[in-house]
Amino acid sequence: MTEEKKSGFDIDVNEDETEDADFITLEFDDGAEIECEIMGIFEVDGKEYIALIPDDETDDVYIYGYAEISEEEFELLDIDDDEEFSKVVAEFDKLTAEE
Repeated sequence: MTEEKKSGFDIDVNEDETEDADFITLEFDDGAEIECEIMGIFEVDGKEYIALIPDDETDDVYIYGYAEISEEEFELLDIDDDEEFSKVVAEFDKLTAEE
């Protein structure tokens, strides 16, 4: 189990060996928690990003910057720059359209 605190949320990684999917729990500053499936990690302009699908009955996808600290630890980073976020979302849309 890995726990990190970055940009207003805590991360718990839960690897369920009976399924192929990995899940993390995001805990926001206001105490709200949401379990998310890790959809995938992808690269844009030399930086890594992660796409998460929240388990909340919506079609939302959360996209964060991704930084691997060690084999067992990583950080999720907020994407504060609007231009960077738009570029990352466009690349994500392109990648998911190919599937």
